[in-house]
Amino acid sequence: MGRATKGCGCAAAILVVLLVAAGYAGWKYVLPWWKTKPPPPSGGELQVHILDVGPGNGDSILIISPAGKAVLVDAGDAGKGKVILDALKRYNVQQLDYFIATHPHPDHLGAADEVLRLTKVLNVIDNGLAPAGWEPTPTPTPSAKVLKNIKPVAKKPDKKASVIKFYEEYREVISQGGAHYEKAEPGKKFDLGGGAFLTILAPSQPFFTREQMKAGGNEPNSNSIVARLDYGDFSMLLPADAEQQTEQRMLTKDLNLQTDVLKVSHHGSKYATAADFLERVKPAVAIVSCGEWNRYGHPAQAVLDRLKAAGVKLYRTDLQGEITITTRGKEGDYKIATAKEAKTDLWEGRLAQKDDSSRAGFIAYGDFGPPPKPPKQKSTK
Repeated sequence: MGRATKGCGCAAAILVVLLVAAGYAGWKYVLPWWKTKPPPPSGGELQVHILDVGPGNGDSILIISPAGKAVLVDAGDAGKGKVILDALKRYNVQQLDYFIATHPHPDHLGAADEVLRLTKVLNVIDNGLAPAGWEPTPTPTPSAKVLKNIKPVAKKPDKKASVIKFYEEYREVISQGGAHYEKAEPGKKFDLGGGAFLTILAPSQPFFTREQMKAGGNEPNSNSIVARLDYGDFSMLLPADAEQQTEQRMLTKDLNLQTDVLKVSHHGSKYATAADFLERVKPAVAIVSCGEWNRYGHPAQAVLDRLKAAGVKLYRTDLQGEITITTRGKEGDYKIATAKEAKTDLWEGRLAQKDDSSRAGFIAYGDFGPPPKPPKQKSTK
C-alpha cells in the first residue's frame, strides 16, 4: 500500500513538472505568437495605390483599408500635389487617418504641404529626423522686431535654404493642421480596421550616420521608416528609401519580412535590395516607383537582375503609370492593375548620370527637369 502511494506521488510530481513546463512554453512561445497573430480579414477590399508622381523620382502610396481608413505614405516631389489630390478625390478619400513621412527628402515630402493644407489629417508619423543643415526658426527678439522695417541688403540665393525649404513647409503645415504627431517606433502597430494593420519595422536606434555610408548610400535614406502592411493572408513591405545597411540591420532582428509584394527600396537604387535581403523577403511581386527623368540610374540593372533571378513579377511606375493592388485578404487573391501598358522592356535598367551616395556628393533633390538628350550620331555617309 505504501509503495502504491509513493508511486502515485512520483507520478503527480512528474505531472506538475510537465504542466509547469507546458505553461512556461505557452507563456514563452504561444502567447507572443497569439498576440502578434493577425486578425482575420473582414472580407472587405483593401486597396493599395502606388501613385505615379514622375517623371522625376518620388514616392507616394495611398492605402485604403476595408474599413475605409486612408493612409498616405509620402507625398512625392514639389509640384505633384495635384496628382495626389486628384487620386484622393478619385478614390473618395475624405480625410487621411495617417500621413507617414518616411524620411526628409523632397522627392518624398515635396508636395506634403500642398496635400496636407487641403486635406484633413488625423495623425502624422515621421522618423523625427531633419535634413542636414536645418535648424528651427528662432523666435524674433524685441531688438529684431525694431529692425523689421530696415531694408535688407541683397544677398545671393542660399542653396542650403532652398534645399530644406520643403521641410520648413512640411513642419509648418503639420504644426498648423492640428493632427496628432508621433515619431515612428519599431514594433508599433496601427490598426486600420477590417483586419488590416501597419507595423513599423525601422528605423531603429542608433540611427545611421554619414560615416557609416562609405560603402554607398546616404544616411537620410538609411534611416527611412520601413513598414509592413498585413491583411489576412496578404502582406506588403514598404521600405521607402532604405539602404543595404538598413536591410542588414533588419536581417539581424527577429522580424517577419517574408511578404507577397515588395515596394522596391529607393526607386531601385544599386545601394539597396541586396540578394540576402531578397532571399529573406521572398516576394512574389516587386514594384518600382521611379521616374523616367531621374539622373541616378533608377532602377539599376543590377537590382533588376537580382529581382529577375528571384523569380518575381515586376511592375514599374515609370513605364506603367499608377499601379493598384486590391485584395480581400485570402491567400493568393490579390489583383494588380496598371494605368497603362509598358512600351519598353520592364527588365531594362536606366543609365546613371549621378551617383546616389554620400561619398559621391549625393544631391538628394537633383532631378531638375528632363535629362539632356543623347548626342546625335554622326552620319557615316
